[in-house]
Amino acid sequence: MLLARLPRAVLAATPLLAHAHSSSSKAAAPQPATLRVAVVQMLVGGDKAANLARCAGLLERACDGGAQLVVLPEVWNSPYAVDQFRAHAEPIAEPGSGGSDGPSVELLRRVARDRGVHIVGGSVPELGADGRVYNTAPVVAPDGSVVAKHRKVHLFDIDVPGRIRFFESETLAAGDEATVAPLPAALGGGALGVAICYDMRFAELAISMRAKGATVLVYPGAFNTVTGPPHYQLLARARALDAQAYVVAASPARNPESDYQAYGYSVVVDPWGAPVAAVDGHHEDVIFADLDLAKVDATRASMRLLDQRRPETYVPK
Repeated sequence: MLLARLPRAVLAATPLLAHAHSSSSKAAAPQPATLRVAVVQMLVGGDKAANLARCAGLLERACDGGAQLVVLPEVWNSPYAVDQFRAHAEPIAEPGSGGSDGPSVELLRRVARDRGVHIVGGSVPELGADGRVYNTAPVVAPDGSVVAKHRKVHLFDIDVPGRIRFFESETLAAGDEATVAPLPAALGGGALGVAICYDMRFAELAISMRAKGATVLVYPGAFNTVTGPPHYQLLARARALDAQAYVVAASPARNPESDYQAYGYSVVVDPWGAPVAAVDGHHEDVIFADLDLAKVDATRASMRLLDQRRPETYVPK
């Protein structure tokens, strides 16, 4: 088996590269007590129907590789642009409500049911019952049900003079809670913490997801070519250390025809902060990583960070 392609700088800094697989290697069955994750770095265009068709093919590719959990990137059904979110928004039913979903989530539900996999559906613009638009990540179980959805808590509002200005708050509303969805015992137990892109900059949210039981943190995120190179994989590794959990960060592929240039370089990081699989570039790809969830327990037992926190000292006096 070949190691997933990693940037040379990451290879030089990373002594531990266990359970890594590239999409070009022959798929192998996961070892016992592992969770096989497929990360989809997908090219997104302006045609919603074409995006859905492309996503369906990539989901099948991930399932053919033996994935038990598939993670899509942020805003995979729409251009990442403030003037496009409402135009591409669709309803996402509340988990367990039996309500109807739009075509993007219906696609995820069908594939999950047909292939028996968990899917973190990246994120899609959600048209809420309140009429507002949210950046929302649906979590779909193998029976096709939506078991959780995360509305992006921290909206991406930045202004780097001369380089990038982007304000999600011009068209999006923010969510207000940490999202955790349990994993079944058959997949090693534990739980998925789900957050989106700019949420990855906030350690408090990662720690909150860990406190709610998360052992794997999933961050669909369309980082850009300004903030991505210095921060994207660094933040993924930092949040893995904060939560002592696996981190799965899924980026869109870079579309040269888009006004917004995604960074790419999707990555999976283990609880010790070591990258174990990554896309070495901004092209479309599917990568696989087998997560040994016992490593989460071992890491947390060796350093009891959650028990040793002293939040009373973190507030200015």
